[in-house]
Amino acid sequence: MSQLVRVQNFTVSRDGYGAGEGQSLERPFGHADPGVLMSWALATAGFPNRSGPGGSRGLDDHFIRDFSHGIGAEIMGRNKFSPHRGPWQDLEWQGWWGDEPPFHTPVFVMTHHERPSFTLSDTTFHFVAGDPATVLEKARAAAGGLDVRLGGGASVIRQFLDADLVDTMHVAVAPLELGGGSRLWTSPDELLDRFHRDVVPSPSGVVHHLFWRR
Repeated sequence: MSQLVRVQNFTVSRDGYGAGEGQSLERPFGHADPGVLMSWALATAGFPNRSGPGGSRGLDDHFIRDFSHGIGAEIMGRNKFSPHRGPWQDLEWQGWWGDEPPFHTPVFVMTHHERPSFTLSDTTFHFVAGDPATVLEKARAAAGGLDVRLGGGASVIRQFLDADLVDTMHVAVAPLELGGGSRLWTSPDELLDRFHRDVVPSPSGVVHHLFWRR
């Protein structure tokens, strides 16, 4: 089976935004509160780096625990990695995740401004320019035959959707509206010409949308 390009656990508001406006170092999601937007994931027993015991089981936890299964590399946009725009001014910045990033694979950060690769624990970040097909070719080569996760943000996922390079997609729709920011879609129905879809409500209040290529 060929390597799949998979979107996993990507969360958007009811009006389709994966992050709000005004991203900064202190607010990676802009005006959106990640504790609210991502509450379904944060509450699960399997959430990485969980600070205490307990947590929910069931459907939401299943998706969280499946995050790394079969994944050999990740592609993300620059603004998932950093709030900085333009040429890199501070090469000491190594992302929001500390010394133990949750990816555990090579990560390819799409950017117009390349910088040297570096490794934190078992995650190596590469900074690459190019269109989606070019970046995907590099990620597949590094994935060791496993699948490639498309980590976001919304604008990067849209680029890969527009290039017809996404095979499967899991998007959790949270029960709040943001009104602006980085938008994945106006309606999930706009993808139904290219994807099958199942819709699964969760007791946590999110609605899981599962897409796979027609």
